Amino acid sequence: MSSTAGTRTGRRHRVREEALAEILRTARRLLVEEGPGAVTLRAIAREMGMTAPGLYRYYAGHRDLIQALTSALYDELATALAAARDRHPSAEPGRQLREAGRELRRWALAHPNEFTLLFAKPVTDADTTPGTVAHDSSWRFGGVILGLMVRLWRGGTIHPPADLDSAWVTQLEEVREHLSGEPVPLEVIYVFVASWARLYGTVAVEVFGHLDFALTDPEPLFEHTLDDILTALGDTAD
Repeated sequence: MSSTAGTRTGRRHRVREEALAEILRTARRLLVEEGPGAVTLRAIAREMGMTAPGLYRYYAGHRDLIQALTSALYDELATALAAARDRHPSAEPGRQLREAGRELRRWALAHPNEFTLLFAKPVTDADTTPGTVAHDSSWRFGGVILGLMVRLWRGGTIHPPADLDSAWVTQLEEVREHLSGEPVPLEVIYVFVASWARLYGTVAVEVFGHLDFALTDPEPLFEHTLDDILTALGDTAD
């Protein structure tokens, strides 16, 4: 390939990447301002001064667009949680997990519509099942939390249930597949999943306004929940 042809190829690539980034910025703005139902190829084309068919050069359809947006948001959230985690030394996974949990709440409250798209799945195209573009990104996000829980498990202070219902086994084995060969017992993974459910649930009810009937400031409840989670995981560092 000649240097001129290589330059043209590089320029086309940059132009395409810039267009993709602008499309996602526009999609996110529509999500924030008007909700998930407003994120359509036609609406984005209108906002960008393009024709709807013109967008098909970048995304084959609505599902591809939503998958790209979902993936980008999970990556942003994973980066935010990792940065919060790294504010404490790696030798203190309990403190790191506490800070990552707090960052999840901060991000969710600052970006309620984005949080809704990721975790409430108001549109089916935002799913993260295996084989989707968003699947790997969702696990990069989950890996920040799960990785810290694994490190706490290595400390040997988690007390899992003595008996695990057989109905859990297959499901928990799928979680273990994402642990890069770590021999974590399924009973311990159950503790991980139960801890995540409490963390997510406490954040979600606040973001969705389901605590407004009782609490004007849900933060103390959130902190109490973090205390309980860290205790269940064998670490009470403040």
